[in-house]
Amino acid sequence: MSVDPIALAQTLINCPSVTPARGEVFEVLEAALVPLGFTVHRWVMGEPPDGPTENMVAIRGEGAPHFGFAGHLDVVPAGEGWSGDPFAAGIQDGVLVGRGANDMKSAVAALVAALSRVEHTAGTVSLLITGDEEGYSTYGTPRIIDWLNERNIRPDMILIGEPTSVDRLGDTVKIGRRGSVNMWIEVPGVQGHVAYPQRGKNPVPPLARVIAALDSLHLDDGSDHFPPSNLEFTSISTPTNASNVIPGSATAQLNIRFNNLHRGADLVKLVEEVAEREAPGAKVKARISGEAFLTPPGQLFDVVVEAIEEETGITPELSTSGGTSDGRFLIQLCPVVDFGLPNATMHKVGESAAVEDIRALSRIYERIIRKVLA
Repeated sequence: MSVDPIALAQTLINCPSVTPARGEVFEVLEAALVPLGFTVHRWVMGEPPDGPTENMVAIRGEGAPHFGFAGHLDVVPAGEGWSGDPFAAGIQDGVLVGRGANDMKSAVAALVAALSRVEHTAGTVSLLITGDEEGYSTYGTPRIIDWLNERNIRPDMILIGEPTSVDRLGDTVKIGRRGSVNMWIEVPGVQGHVAYPQRGKNPVPPLARVIAALDSLHLDDGSDHFPPSNLEFTSISTPTNASNVIPGSATAQLNIRFNNLHRGADLVKLVEEVAEREAPGAKVKARISGEAFLTPPGQLFDVVVEAIEEETGITPELSTSGGTSDGRFLIQLCPVVDFGLPNATMHKVGESAAVEDIRALSRIYERIIRKVLA
């Protein structure tokens, strides 16, 4: 049977699956995969706020080579301002509109459609699909890796269907990703009346010194495949908004996107040292989302680039720019690259993908699968 990627994408979008996701959207994908000869394994784990999360591993065939495709069915909240229901996919002037159309239900549909056109005669194909990529991934892809390791299942290569193209389909392939760490710096104070400062202790000036010191840091000049690391403050707050109260504490939130010259733990230690120097007693909490990684040149590079060139006539840029992906976890298994649709509308109100791009992406995925399993 041949699967229509547009129809499948629409059905997936029509399942509201705000992260962490489970249930109906996975049922739709399983129903599409079973007739194609896949054995589907699904499980739900975790509790709020990071769960419950559903994961899926679908496998067809056996032996080498083993080609893996990784993706997610969860989406970010729809937000306000849509012209229609964000979870009722529609086609307008050749464009599929709906939450998840770009990131990344259309890519999942394109892959399934590609598989429906490939007669499986050798090797293994697997889909590693999570419902917790847009969240903290507590019960997502790391748990899929645990599941694979417990069964001694290891793909030879993994393609992630994240939207990586910039101006047109096929212009960018991600061969690595920067690491990411979020931190919260809390400076304690003593609450009091602003007219009696001697009875309070204002935490805002020392926090300002911490911010200035961190903002002046030069982390690096970049590396061979990565741009310079960057530290960005994302929030500053106090417990009170009253104009006549010295706050009892002040907090700054920051994110560092870092290249392969750093490790997340070392950056946390650096921030802790600066905070203690500028504001003794300051507390730093951190959450490392993932380390920087780079996939070295090899067969996966070659087949992806060749397939894109054959379908589009352009040679993609091999990039490490942009945000993180679940490749930060999957790289521990095998070589990983990300390739998918143009990403201009990801997470936006009115998220969309051109119908012809989805169909062309499916053809590129088909070429990749055929090359790997040849």
